Amino acid sequence: MSIGETSQGAATCLAVEGEMTIYRAAELHPALLDAVRTHDTPALDLSAVTEFDSAGVQLLLVARREAGRLGKRLVLQGASPAVRDAFALLGLTCEGDAA
Repeated sequence: MSIGETSQGAATCLAVEGEMTIYRAAELHPALLDAVRTHDTPALDLSAVTEFDSAGVQLLLVARREAGRLGKRLVLQGASPAVRDAFALLGLTCEGDAA
């Protein structure tokens, strides 16, 4: 499990690999907020997330709220089947913008 960062022009993408669950929430929370706070156009690539639970949803909501507070737009650039399944269960979409 890892967290990586790539840049494409002004956009910076934080790629999360492995679990995005309660077991990693304490590790992921500051990394997600840091990405939102320090980059003009923060984006998340969740295409390599293997497990995703309600803590993962909460992390995304916190990141989205922080982006909105800062007048930024948080974008989802990829979503794994685990993320898509959780979003479908909750009646959410994961295409394009997260905020």
